[in-house]
Amino acid sequence: MTPLLLSHYTATSCLGAGLDATLDALHAGRSGLVPCTFETVDLPTAIGEVAGVDDERLPAGLAEWDCRNNRLAQRGLMQDGFAEAVRSAITRYGRQRVGVFLGTSTAGILQTEQAYRRRDPASGKLPGDFIYRTTHNTYSVAGFVRAWFDLIGPAVAVSSACSSSAKVFASARRMIEAGLIDAAIVGGVDSLCLTTLYGFNSLELLSPRPARPYDADREGISIGEAAAFALLERAPAQPAADDVLLVGIGESSDAYHMSSPHPEGLGAKMAMEQALAGAGLAPDGIDYINLHGTATPSNDAAEGKAVAALFGDRVPASSTKGHTGHTLGAAGGLEAVIAALALTHGFMPGGVNTTTPDPAIPIDYLLANRNGPVTRVLSNSFGFGGTNCSLVFARGDAR
Repeated sequence: MTPLLLSHYTATSCLGAGLDATLDALHAGRSGLVPCTFETVDLPTAIGEVAGVDDERLPAGLAEWDCRNNRLAQRGLMQDGFAEAVRSAITRYGRQRVGVFLGTSTAGILQTEQAYRRRDPASGKLPGDFIYRTTHNTYSVAGFVRAWFDLIGPAVAVSSACSSSAKVFASARRMIEAGLIDAAIVGGVDSLCLTTLYGFNSLELLSPRPARPYDADREGISIGEAAAFALLERAPAQPAADDVLLVGIGESSDAYHMSSPHPEGLGAKMAMEQALAGAGLAPDGIDYINLHGTATPSNDAAEGKAVAALFGDRVPASSTKGHTGHTLGAAGGLEAVIAALALTHGFMPGGVNTTTPDPAIPIDYLLANRNGPVTRVLSNSFGFGGTNCSLVFARGDAR
């Protein structure tokens, strides 16, 4: 595929707001997961909550979009000069030539959960200030970002569970290559809510302790929230050495089961193979793999089999969900930013919380940071129903 440039990027999660906070936590091997005290939730689990989201205030003209998810989106947009970079792109290309492609799983569903508590006791009618279209609606976050920047080009929300904000890179790439747009805001936003916490608990997938991806004694996921964004543009003919390029994309759907991956990781393997082919790489062209690594027994085993089949134990790999929790629809975008940080700062993050890698999964799982040149990173995002996406990122000086 023709490479695309991540000209700017940012991430806000339980590790902190912006790249510096994220990088500091990764270098320190620090997790942002804490015991759950969110809202009215009463569950023995750990979560990755972003500080200060409830204090965020939307502009008066965008008040109808107010919900936790869009407040988190705004908090993320205002980090690392990202909003200024987008406005510069709008000046260069025009309001109709910058697209918005964002992933989410539950959008502003918390707004609906809270509205149901305030129903009219006699009629059951929802309160008059509840606006489904601009809050709970899956499209809400894409519509909000489009309105926040006063754009008039295409805006798309992708909701394919945990692959959502990886697949947006593919959607944006298709529109850029078709000549419909010149730049795209890509990424994902997912915020904490009762539906996901109690829902994953009902599936018996929540861990009582901070998640331990790929550990022999892993117990399940820790849910987090995040807002991660990248500005995607055509790559220059001569990229700078530390430019971050998107060079390969792989998508597949194994459709094995509604909530369980194919036990042999067939769809995951297909997505990784397609991403490598798009990048023109053999498996040994990858320096580091950011695993999907949710810390559930079946997910890690399936992904591990697929990775081992393609790469053996030759490529260092880890999951950063021990740092951030599983941010669901935002995970692909967040981990794309982490991949960019690995490329630009020359390190591979070790998987925190994990102490004893599962001996049944024969891969090179990093328990500690490894410093050194990193030229190409594969980032995996696999969702419910077998919606799989793998992305390959490379430095501008990769050969």
